[in-house]
Amino acid sequence: QVQLVESGGGLVQAGGSLRLSCTASGRTASSWAMGWFRQAPGKEREFVTAISWSAGFSYYADSVKGRFTISKDNAKNTVYLQMNSLKPEDTAVYYCAATELYSDYELYGMYDYDYWGQGTQVTVSS
Repeated sequence: QVQLVESGGGLVQAGGSLRLSCTASGRTASSWAMGWFRQAPGKEREFVTAISWSAGFSYYADSVKGRFTISKDNAKNTVYLQMNSLKPEDTAVYYCAATELYSDYELYGMYDYDYWGQGTQVTVSS
């Protein structure tokens, strides 16, 4: 089994920055796709960004391109989400997700991922 633990959420003013972390433990693989989704109140969970562990490429939702950056630390089994120029509409619970399957493809759907963290709240005030 794989466990994902997120950290780094909080309250920030519009225009500010936050960095989220997600560490995988348990049965970890050499080839992952790990990503971030978010869910605002009353809305569906949506894709934010993901990274292919072995291939190294990353991809983003249009709404966060140029503001958010995903990165990874292989030795720590950790993926990071640097969020800059935050907007009130970025307010949501952010979830880390991972999968061993098709990790070298771009995976945008919730059901593409097998493992999920518990979520961390990000609140951006105007």
